[in-house]
Amino acid sequence: MAKISNSIDMMNNDVCFQTEDNRRFRLRAAAIIIEDGCVLFATNDVEKYYYSIGGAIELGETAEQAVLREVFEETGVHYEIDRLAYIEENFFKRNDGAMKGLDCHEISFFFLMKSRGTQEIDSHSMTLNGTVEEKMCWLPIEKLNEVEAYPMFLRDKLKNLKPYPEHVVTKK
Repeated sequence: MAKISNSIDMMNNDVCFQTEDNRRFRLRAAAIIIEDGCVLFATNDVEKYYYSIGGAIELGETAEQAVLREVFEETGVHYEIDRLAYIEENFFKRNDGAMKGLDCHEISFFFLMKSRGTQEIDSHSMTLNGTVEEKMCWLPIEKLNEVEAYPMFLRDKLKNLKPYPEHVVTKK
């Protein structure tokens, strides 16, 4: 049985742990924000791809509370939840960045947020322990297959949103 590493920063209370043999688990809440045929993603100058809005669920926090908190932190806007759209079990190995060499297992709850009728946001979000500014980007849903945007399952799924939550397993 793998031991949990003592070197993990537990100050932020994220539901996340790493084992001594470089395996990492994280519980995450993410938002799907759609306005005018575009979906909101984030990027930054360190990571050369787009990623979904959201972050780790904190201990004692519901997935709904986490997505509302994360969306406000990243967009500066108080969005409302429409419904749970996807639960993704994601297994991947990081080959770059701060988590290079980690075998990751992440469970994410993707919530569809209610449209506000505008793409206007007030983002001042930082990532990588507050050292890198995040940039919010509205990407056309019909052109998601032309960019590197994660999670990749959204490329097809957003074109045909089901009225019920879907379970997605991703192995990369």
